[in-house]
Amino acid sequence: MSRATKQKQPEVIHWRLHVVIGFVCLFFVSLVARAAYIQVVEPEKLRRESDMRTLRTTSTEVQRGLITDRNGEMLAVSVPVRAVWADPKVIYDNKSVDDRRRWQALADVLQLQEEKLLKRVTINPKRRFVYLKRQVTPAVAEYIKKLRLKGVYLKAESRRYYPAGETIAQLVGITNIDDVGIEGIEHAYNSWLTGKPSKEQVRKSRDGHVVERLGVIEEGEQPNDLVLSVDQRIQALAYRELKKATEYNQATSGSIVVLDVHTGEVLAMVNTPSYNPNSRDNLQSFRMRNRAVTDTYEPGSTIKPFVVAAALEAGVVKLDEIIPTSPGWMRIGGRQVRDARNFGDMSLARILQKSSNMGVSKLSLRMPVEQLIGTYHSLGLGNYTGIDLVGESAGIIREQHRWSDFERATLSFGYGLTATPLQLARMYATLGSGGIAYPASILKLRKPPKGERVLDENVAHELIKMLVGVTEKGGTALQAHIDGYPVAGKTGTSRKAVAGGYGDDYVALFAGVAPANNPRLAISVVINDPKSDQYYGGDVAAPVFAKVMSASLQMLNVEPISPQEQSRLAAYTRGVR
Repeated sequence: MSRATKQKQPEVIHWRLHVVIGFVCLFFVSLVARAAYIQVVEPEKLRRESDMRTLRTTSTEVQRGLITDRNGEMLAVSVPVRAVWADPKVIYDNKSVDDRRRWQALADVLQLQEEKLLKRVTINPKRRFVYLKRQVTPAVAEYIKKLRLKGVYLKAESRRYYPAGETIAQLVGITNIDDVGIEGIEHAYNSWLTGKPSKEQVRKSRDGHVVERLGVIEEGEQPNDLVLSVDQRIQALAYRELKKATEYNQATSGSIVVLDVHTGEVLAMVNTPSYNPNSRDNLQSFRMRNRAVTDTYEPGSTIKPFVVAAALEAGVVKLDEIIPTSPGWMRIGGRQVRDARNFGDMSLARILQKSSNMGVSKLSLRMPVEQLIGTYHSLGLGNYTGIDLVGESAGIIREQHRWSDFERATLSFGYGLTATPLQLARMYATLGSGGIAYPASILKLRKPPKGERVLDENVAHELIKMLVGVTEKGGTALQAHIDGYPVAGKTGTSRKAVAGGYGDDYVALFAGVAPANNPRLAISVVINDPKSDQYYGGDVAAPVFAKVMSASLQMLNVEPISPQEQSRLAAYTRGVR
C-alpha cells in the first residue's frame, strides 16, 4: 500500500505584514505631523510665500483732464496709446532672440536699428524691465501683439494732443512723456488736471488671470477738466494777424493780448514765433516762451494817458486847461526833451492826439513824482496781474529817493520803466471799465469778479473821449480806425536799451479799447524789433489792432455805434482840440 502524500498549507509570513503596516503608519504619522507643522507651527510663512506668488496690486487707468476754451472747443485732450517694454530675463530664458525675423520686424515698426534693439534686451539678462518705445499708436501696438515675441509686452498709457496747434501753444503749454505738465497752463494747473488711480488687491493665477478680487487698497480721484477764458475764434484770428505782421516787418517777435473790459478775462493771448506742440522733434526753447507775460518792454507813449489821469486826479491841471509847448523843445538838467515839431498851445486831448513829449513832461513836473508812480502802481505796473501763470514778470518801476527832473520827464513818456503786454492791456481795460481794475483771469469766470477802483470814473470817461482823437484825422494812429466802432487808443514807439544807453532797434506798440462809446474789449499789440522801413507804432502795431479788434467785436455780436452817438462823440472830439 502506497503512502499518501500529505499537502502542506501555506504559512503566513508575519514579519512582512508588520513591515508594510509599519510603513503605512509611518507615512500617516508624517502626514499628520506635516499638516500640524503647516497649520500650527508656521502657517504664516507659507501663506506669505503663497501670497508672494499670487497676490498683485492693480491700478485703474486715469487720463488727464481736458482743457477747453470758453465755448467748449478742445485745446488739449488725452488719447490712448501704448508703451512697448521687455523683460530681458524672460527673453533670455526662452531664447527669444533666436527668432531674428520677428525681431527685425519689431525693429522696423518701432523705427529702431535691430542691433541697438537687441543690445538693450540682452546686455543684462537678469534685468526685469526695459522700455523699448513709448507712446506708440494702437495700430502699431496691434502689429506688435501679433508678432508674439516672448518677453515683449504692451502697457497702456496716454498722450496729449493739442487740436489748436501753434495758435495757442505757449499759453496751453505741453506735458512730458509721462503726462506731467512742464509748460504753460499744463504746468500751472498740473495737480488739478491730474487724476489719481485707485489701487486694488487681486489674486492672480500662474497665467496672469485674476481669480479673486480682495478689495480696494486706495481710493482714486477723477481728474478735473479746465475751462479757459480764451475764445479760440479770437485766438486764431489774433495769431494769424500777428504772424503776418511779424513776418512782413521782419520782426524778432510779437505779442497780442485781448481782455474783456468788464471781467478781466483773457479772450486771446498770442505770441510769435510759435511752435507745433504735437511735434517735438526740433523744439526750440525760445519759441515756447509766453512773451505776453514773461517779456517786458518800455511802454513808450502808450503810458501818456495815465500821466494825464494822474495830473487830473492830483488837481495840478484842469480838464479845459491849455498847456504851452512852444518852441517844441526844452532843456532839463542838461538834456533835451522835444516834440516832432512845435505844436504851440495844446489842450489835454491834443497832447494825446499828437503824442506830445513836451506836454506830458510839463504835467509830470507839476506833480510830485510819488503821485505819478503811485498812479502807475495802482494801475498794475510793477505788480503781478493775478493771472497765475508760471514765469509772469511784474515789470520794473525803479524805487529811489531822489529823482532828477529829466528822469521825471522820461517817466511821463514811457522810459525808465517796463511793462508786459498783459499789463498794458489791463491798464487800458481799467480805462474802459470806468476806472475799475479787475485781476486778469485765464479761467472762465462763473460770476463777475470784484474789482478795485483806481481811477476817478469821470477822469476815466474823459480820457476815453480824448483818446478817440488819436485814431481820427490828425491823430498818430489813423490805421487803428475802425468804421462803426470808435477806437480809444494810443500808439507807442520805444527805442531798445543797450549797454550804456539806447540803440537803433525799436519796439512798436498800440493799446486801446473799443467801442469807445461803450467799451467791451481792450487790446495791446507789441511788435518787437521790426526791421522793415517802418517801425512806428502807428504804422506797424495799429493796423494789427484794427483787424483783430474789428473782427473780434463782430464775433461777439457787439452792436456798432449809432449815428446819433457817433455825432456826439465827433462833436466832443472836435471841441477839445
